[in-house]
Amino acid sequence: MTMTQSWIFLLGSIVFEVAGTSIIKFSQGQCPVAGVLLMFGFIGVSYFLLAKAVVRLPIGVAYSLWEGLGLLLIFLVSVFVLGESISPMRLLSLGLIIGGIVLVH
Repeated sequence: MTMTQSWIFLLGSIVFEVAGTSIIKFSQGQCPVAGVLLMFGFIGVSYFLLAKAVVRLPIGVAYSLWEGLGLLLIFLVSVFVLGESISPMRLLSLGLIIGGIVLVH
């Protein structure tokens, strides 16, 4: 496996984690059982891809990017898709997360 493939696996893992986490909110009310099953499937794929990524990537870098970018993207989904509010504290927290990712990488 090449480093490029590892980065692709990591990005795929982040996308599936964000999708799985976002489905939790969407599934409430319409099809909760199907939503939870879909969530588990997406998060399972996310962990599988993360495991593939850390074959070549340092686990500290991979996990910090997976968690940090996942949080950032979930925040964006919550604001732009779900209409949740942006507070100064949330923005500061996201800035600190991004700063941590940069420092770890």
